Amino acid sequence: MDTGTTIRFLLTVHYDGSGFHGWQFQPELRTVQGELEGVLGRLAGRPRTVVGSGRTDTGVHAVGQVASVDMPTRWTARELHRALNATLPPDVWVQEVAAARPDFHPRYDALSRTYVYRVGTTPVARSPFHRRWCWPLGESLDVPALNRLSVEVVGEHSFGAFAKAGQPERGTRCTVATAHWDAWDMGTRFTITADRYLHHMVRYLVGTMVDIARGRRATQDLSALLVETVGVETSPPAPPEGLFLSQVEYPDTVRLPGGARPSKPHAEPRSETTR
Repeated sequence: MDTGTTIRFLLTVHYDGSGFHGWQFQPELRTVQGELEGVLGRLAGRPRTVVGSGRTDTGVHAVGQVASVDMPTRWTARELHRALNATLPPDVWVQEVAAARPDFHPRYDALSRTYVYRVGTTPVARSPFHRRWCWPLGESLDVPALNRLSVEVVGEHSFGAFAKAGQPERGTRCTVATAHWDAWDMGTRFTITADRYLHHMVRYLVGTMVDIARGRRATQDLSALLVETVGVETSPPAPPEGLFLSQVEYPDTVRLPGGARPSKPHAEPRSETTR
């Protein structure tokens, strides 16, 4: 941060991940971070760095990604909010801009993150107007069975078996505060809140739980994976288009006094049939 010449802003961002190679900037590829930095750099008149609360992979969506950026002090939260939404492409929308503490860090200050995974169990989920925002499975699932499985996930566990890539410096233990399945208008969805996640962790969890609920593998496989039993492997990960970063929680102190908050925080997009 350029002390005395900039102000740090907190951004709450929605994006349709279908047209992006994930969140993180990659040369020659379209990314959400790249789009935001391009627009903010033009608004500031110089390059700007955007820091996100975490990375989302290719095809993964967000309705509650949080990021920070340092902008010249001539910008107010209201003016920046208006300018961003007038300039960004249609698959990115900024829900909130708020002035934040100068030392605010979207990743390290986060208390928890919530993801939602949507599985389309009705035939209409396979429509081209819906399939890009869910796993269009097209068959019913045993939701009570899925919820019995989700109870096993809650608490502190090693999720190394559910990670595509390891994080040796941080280990594989994560603490899951809540995990449950419930209905949405074209199927069922999994909601999980945890202090941290490993790479592809939610998608591996969903793929494995869905296979168990479909009778394709033993119920006890989930508990075996949570203790990393040798010889037991996860199912393939659920496809990325069903996954949404839904919400990131922070202490109240990250926003400066008087900072605006979203009027309806982190609302999950409705399907076309409910609009």
